[in-house]
Amino acid sequence: MSEGPATRALLDALEPLGAARRETTDLTSVTLPKAAIVEAVGLAKEHGFVLIADVFGIDYLTYPGHQGKRFTVAYNLRNLDGTERVFLRVDLDDGETLPTITHLFPGANFMEREVYDMFGIAFEGHPDLRRLLLPEDFEGHAHRKDFPLGETPTLFNEGRFLDPAAFRAGLSGADAGLTQWKGGARKGTVSEPDEGGRS
Repeated sequence: MSEGPATRALLDALEPLGAARRETTDLTSVTLPKAAIVEAVGLAKEHGFVLIADVFGIDYLTYPGHQGKRFTVAYNLRNLDGTERVFLRVDLDDGETLPTITHLFPGANFMEREVYDMFGIAFEGHPDLRRLLLPEDFEGHAHRKDFPLGETPTLFNEGRFLDPAAFRAGLSGADAGLTQWKGGARKGTVSEPDEGGRS
């Protein structure tokens, strides 16, 4: 996707805020200082980027060769005709917070909550910052690279219990487990047996 006139005008407007253009494939990506992100999102909106497609986090803890802050929060903004897109990014250390943009884009409410839930990055001024996908009493943040995987049984606050081994067995089809699926063809499909004789 080549840069259109709205993108070029926005890049010029972001330059005084300390924006640093990132070289990526064909996506326009700009890293900004944390203090400038709300103003930058507002400028993007003024330049026609009125659709917020996503707010997401990245953890670079185990990324080969990464130098710099551990986390990035990226804002994926598009104009309505769908021909231009820009990613505004902020790099953060563990424990740093970001200001909310929900006053500019009310739809960012759940997106910021998901980043908070999965990465532990708080958004100052958010109207209802609490977990979105995981129970409130869940310990940790599941998308952090140092989150322990798979072997901690989870007791949810309404009494449901998730045993990792049983859950994996259900997903693999070795046992119905929690998924109630025993392998083979799902309704309306046909599967061929593999070399081990399982369908």
